[in-house]
Amino acid sequence: MTETSQPTWLTQEAHDRLKTELARLEGEGRAEITARIAAARDEGDLKENGGYHAAREEQAKQEARIRELKQKLRNVQIGTPPDDGVVEPGMVVTALVAGDEMVFLLGSREIAGSADIEVFSPTSPLGAAINGRTVGDTVAYAAPNGREIAVEIKAATPFAG
Repeated sequence: MTETSQPTWLTQEAHDRLKTELARLEGEGRAEITARIAAARDEGDLKENGGYHAAREEQAKQEARIRELKQKLRNVQIGTPPDDGVVEPGMVVTALVAGDEMVFLLGSREIAGSADIEVFSPTSPLGAAINGRTVGDTVAYAAPNGREIAVEIKAATPFAG
């Protein structure tokens, strides 16, 4: 199963926040950038117009964020994943990682919002190793340096926000 086929779990607050950001970027955000580009274009020679190039770069970043938000909101599940001990996006995981206890959210930073919790993506080496596993499982993943790191899942509960 690929990540795009799994729903993105979002709290209602996170969903509302992302929808508001998308609406702002698509509406007033695009209008602001278009006006800045037009104003910079009116200044003359585009080759040496730093304001024009900066506005175009900002426009590209904004359009990338719009695409990212649309993709995240396309296959979304609002609420929390079931509290069944299965590790999946939207779960707070307690695990022994290389012998050290860690508590983190499996998912995206958007889910966590302003909560002070470490976040691991389901596509990160650690996230991919534990995604779909259950409490009590022990797995290993390869660290970027090639070392095998053991992970024992101690708990997995839905993120409450």
